[in-house]
Amino acid sequence: MKKLFFTLVSMLSFFTADACVSCNKEIREGIYGSAFYPNLLLMISPFLVLGLIVAILAWLSNRRYSKKVDLNRGITVLTPVPLTTASMILGIGLGGFLDGIVLHQLLQWHEMLSNKIPTNDYVGKSVNMFWDGIFHGFCFLVALIGVIQLWHLLHRENSNRSGKLFSGGILFGWGLFNIVEGTANHQVLKLHNVFEGAADHDLANYTFLAISIVLLLVGYLLIRSGDKHNQAALIKTA
Repeated sequence: MKKLFFTLVSMLSFFTADACVSCNKEIREGIYGSAFYPNLLLMISPFLVLGLIVAILAWLSNRRYSKKVDLNRGITVLTPVPLTTASMILGIGLGGFLDGIVLHQLLQWHEMLSNKIPTNDYVGKSVNMFWDGIFHGFCFLVALIGVIQLWHLLHRENSNRSGKLFSGGILFGWGLFNIVEGTANHQVLKLHNVFEGAADHDLANYTFLAISIVLLLVGYLLIRSGDKHNQAALIKTA
């Protein structure tokens, strides 16, 4: 398994050893040494939880919802579920990308295993960059699934397509990602902290979770508003 990973990474580096950063002996040992499988298991754990959430949301988005008609008002009630759940999936992927781009790369507050593998030298930085790449690969797959689910909605006639459902779903999905990732990686597994340079890690970590709850709340309110607004529009045109 380790040899397969190393071979794939080497092939991506123009098939030349000189151009491959991971061909550095110290970096190679840091990535593929005795800690490889434990680190891989730690990395996969939160992904399994998020993957299960994505699978459930995809199932809800793909379900065939029967057309509901309000006979008293003479309108067809559009279901908010397909767009909401598809947007949540996209929000999980985009939330992961934002975390990686802003906190890992631009601000460099932390990296994927920065609480386990210090990033104060070239080797530590490179090893963490490898695991950041695994993290971003997962985010890419989730975002791609979200885009596919949204594309499927082009053919759903009784689906509510409110912009508030779309934006609310993305914010809610972003909050879901942060809650799962923050709880697992910051609190339980302790792979990294939000700001490794902070004097009080708990303050930064819990602030991250508090912001995540705000994202969930705002997303939920937008979803409710989008559903009600759509129904009001149908009543007005009926």
